[in-house]
Amino acid sequence: MRRFILQFIDFFYRPFARLLPLQTFRYLACGGGNTLLDIFLYFIMYNFVLAKQMVHLPFLTITPHIAALFMALAITFPTGFLLSKYIVFSESNLRGRIQLFRYFMLVSACILLNYVFMKVFVEIFHIYPTISKILTTFFVVCFSYLTQKKFTFKVKSEKLKAF
Repeated sequence: MRRFILQFIDFFYRPFARLLPLQTFRYLACGGGNTLLDIFLYFIMYNFVLAKQMVHLPFLTITPHIAALFMALAITFPTGFLLSKYIVFSESNLRGRIQLFRYFMLVSACILLNYVFMKVFVEIFHIYPTISKILTTFFVVCFSYLTQKKFTFKVKSEKLKAF
């Protein structure tokens, strides 16, 4: 499956080869695909699974749009991690559990950044919400890529052994 995904993505890379490094293109393809999956799942969960109804838990009631967000995240979190680990940043030599923990921290930070940027752009700068979402996505995607490359899936340098 990994080989098929790599061949598929790399086939479409040729027109962009002069503009982007292969790893960046793979990141955009995998991240974009996972984002589309997230939006699709959110739509299905919100409209059909939850039928736009509140979710009543023993000690908490959750609005349907927030419940759908977490339901979709339950699927796109592992798919995003696996795509990043095996397709985009496969050269990383960190242990899988370390990568998973760091990926979880990154996703948490991205959720927080989305919230903060949207609040700032819409409520402080009075930028239209759709434009704010586009700006927010640009900043969060850049942060996510750099964090995954330099932290979550970094390649540890092998220390040279003394003779």
